[in-house]
Amino acid sequence: MIDTIRFPFLTKTSKSQKGWVVLSGVVSLLWFSSCNSTSSDFPKIEVANPSDMVRKSETVELEAKQFQSLIDEYGTDQLVIEDLETGKSLISQWIDLDGDKKMDQYLFQTDLEPTASKQFLLRPLEEGEEQPESEIKTFSRFVPERTDDYTWENDKVAFRTFGPDAQRRIEQKLPDGTLSSGIDAWLKRVNYPIIDKWYKENDEKKGAYHQDTGEGYDPYHVGSSRGIGGTGIWEEDSLYTSRNFISYDRIAVGPIRTVFELKYAPWEANGQMVSETKRISLDLGSNLCRFESSYISEGNLDNVTVGITLHDKKGEVLIMKEDGIMRYYEPIDGSMLGLGVVMDPKNVKEILDHRVDYRDGSQLLMVAEPNDQSIIYFAGFGWDKSGQFDNSADWDHYLQQFAKKLKFPLKVTVQ
Repeated sequence: MIDTIRFPFLTKTSKSQKGWVVLSGVVSLLWFSSCNSTSSDFPKIEVANPSDMVRKSETVELEAKQFQSLIDEYGTDQLVIEDLETGKSLISQWIDLDGDKKMDQYLFQTDLEPTASKQFLLRPLEEGEEQPESEIKTFSRFVPERTDDYTWENDKVAFRTFGPDAQRRIEQKLPDGTLSSGIDAWLKRVNYPIIDKWYKENDEKKGAYHQDTGEGYDPYHVGSSRGIGGTGIWEEDSLYTSRNFISYDRIAVGPIRTVFELKYAPWEANGQMVSETKRISLDLGSNLCRFESSYISEGNLDNVTVGITLHDKKGEVLIMKEDGIMRYYEPIDGSMLGLGVVMDPKNVKEILDHRVDYRDGSQLLMVAEPNDQSIIYFAGFGWDKSGQFDNSADWDHYLQQFAKKLKFPLKVTVQ
């Protein structure tokens, strides 16, 4: 199911035609049905880890069309994936990416030891059997009660960005406005969803989500900066950026992945008009979101740029261009926050530590070479009070391992 809102009073951009890129492995298992079929009648899926590191909670992504005959016979809600070694049924998620009411992806997660493999079976539910469920999940939604944020989360992190009403309020000098296409970070201490709860509390008492009462809070300032992972065009020592998003499509929420798209009105970048569509996804267990930004422009685009704000410039910068990594580690209200961007190093032209004297202008900038007017990157954060990372070395290790997983994705075979 896709929730869509468009704002007809603003310029629309064309819908992104980019497909999804599989960047992680998958494991799945099919079992006995309650009819006369046996497990040999259903597809087996082998997932192999080609790397020398442990893979925890890796998302396995399969094309739904590989199982179309099973879908036609049983329906997606009657199919379950099972680990053949343990016999355990796994939590899974079907996704319709284009809104045509036909499923395009099938997802589940698994753990793998270095150079190890597992086998899974996709099978119909047995009589009386139910799909496994979890209260821990991913989520995203449009938030009209707080002007018009779009916000998303998983069990580790939460984010938001800002819509056209927030922009209108700034332009008309009204309260509660925000003029930014940057990405805001909400710092979580808990693994359960907090978006609805925090907005409700903030509605009852203005500013409530800026106070940490044990679940986390929002101390992160975005302003006109890129926040964590906002984009722009870098030309002649200047960064040209869009304003707030003008429309959204919520594509999926579920136990493994949330997916949505944001569209931005055309803006001028050093003499040419540019428009952007972002497709953003966040998987359970990940501190980094996947962003795919697709552009329409009057000419070929160079120097598409992803940023991390440096705030008051009191943090520590680390640039690992050969790995496609940049990170900032900064103090925030007596705690420490690590922020990072990861991209395929083949697409990274340069990484700039750009510092100026005016507010929101100092940023780390990863300048990329677009592929067919599009870039793919990952951006997110780790907060020491979440209990995940104790210091900058922990955060650096996480980013390096993340980049290595992208370089050596799980190998998936459907038999």
